Amino acid sequence: MKKWMQIAGLGVAALLAPAALLAQADTNAAPSSMPGTQPATGTTMRETLGAPGLTGQQMVDKAFVRSAVEEGIAEVKLGQLAVAKGGPEVKTLAQTLVDDHSAINKDMAAIADTLGVLQPKKMNKDDQAEFDKLNKLSGKEFDAEYILFIAKAHGKDMHDFHAEAMVAADSSLAEEVVKAMHTMHGHMEMIAKVAASEGIALPPRPQRPNPDQSAGGK
Repeated sequence: MKKWMQIAGLGVAALLAPAALLAQADTNAAPSSMPGTQPATGTTMRETLGAPGLTGQQMVDKAFVRSAVEEGIAEVKLGQLAVAKGGPEVKTLAQTLVDDHSAINKDMAAIADTLGVLQPKKMNKDDQAEFDKLNKLSGKEFDAEYILFIAKAHGKDMHDFHAEAMVAADSSLAEEVVKAMHTMHGHMEMIAKVAASEGIALPPRPQRPNPDQSAGGK
């Protein structure tokens, strides 16, 4: 999700670009032959927006989907590892996460196809590093590390999904994001119960963004 948060800032700025470029096109249309200058053109606009016809928010939506698919892959892979190595309660929790995130990934992949998003096939470097770390642990150490990691990951995902749900340009994406949020909210309750049972102190949850912050307001 780090990549999405970086691109989100750029996407908000890009929302303002079309209007400014159109204004330049109107004012510069007549002196098109002035030496050392070029009028704003359709090609320039497409280059600024990154693709023909895309708004800044549509670009952010595509970046979000790609990141969500990537994180979903990690949830499934880490869950499968926990099913194999975790204690009884962790195994049960992990299997639920594997099943639910596999379903979310399937739905998100369909959205990605609709939006023309090139889908990642593996985890990002940070999640791969966590997988490698967990793979070297066992017993209570494994359970504690897994629970802490997925609690933090779910908290951040809920924050990012909530922000996307308020601004998504594509209605199908917005619906899928809200549905996934309900599922992950249930996961967070399950994670909290297992953590309490295992005596694991969870980190505080990130605050949800307000609409002004999500839209780039102050």
